[in-house]
Amino acid sequence: MHQPTETALAALTDKEKQTLRLIVRGHDAKSVAVTLGLSVHTINERLRDARRKLAVSSSREAARMLFEAEGATPENMGDNRNGDDVVGSATDVETAPDDGAGRSVRSPRFLIGAFLMTFALGLLALTLTPATVQTPPPPPATAPATPAPEAARAFLELVDQGRWTDSYRRFGVAFRKLNTEQVWANVSEKVRTPLGPVVSRTLIGQEYVPAPPYGYQSVKFRTRFATGGEQVETVMLDQEDTEWKVVGITVG
Repeated sequence: MHQPTETALAALTDKEKQTLRLIVRGHDAKSVAVTLGLSVHTINERLRDARRKLAVSSSREAARMLFEAEGATPENMGDNRNGDDVVGSATDVETAPDDGAGRSVRSPRFLIGAFLMTFALGLLALTLTPATVQTPPPPPATAPATPAPEAARAFLELVDQGRWTDSYRRFGVAFRKLNTEQVWANVSEKVRTPLGPVVSRTLIGQEYVPAPPYGYQSVKFRTRFATGGEQVETVMLDQEDTEWKVVGITVG
């Protein structure tokens, strides 16, 4: 594998780098499009431009180069050649966002995720994980003092109050690496605020989601909003040290 020159890496746009960072964590073009709220066509254009600038034929190789240059460790890297990125043609639904998160006009769902998250996991893990039952690995030596549902509810209550800074602190390292506090605040203002105050929130359940590296806890609530009506809120949690950290949230 050849090493990209500084000039080649510098030629990558922020949007191309954003896309490659998701690819290196296991996304394909389709799941990147869902995560960012864009069309597959837009994502494939970004990947084609990135491959051309780095003079490689594989998007995953381009992603690996970028992450090695940034001092990160690639994960879940399988080589997909040029045509493998194309999942099908689609019409652009909106201009690609500059801040790394966006909302698709095709879907009512609100999706924010990083990797744990992003091997296609965010909440894509709920649909991409095989249906077969998998046994969780042994729990960490020290479990969080707060149960996962309580941690998820506390996070959502901060979101209810529009306390974007405080709620951002509840996210894990992976999310904060890919999304700034301003990104979180901007997307939350656009998506959560219009739903209105919470009328009621009921715990539906909690489940283990088997995904690298150790699996995650998915906590679901049935929530009624004053303006947005009844929605299902899903909060994905990862254990960092002795605390539950949020790595993904959907409302829809």
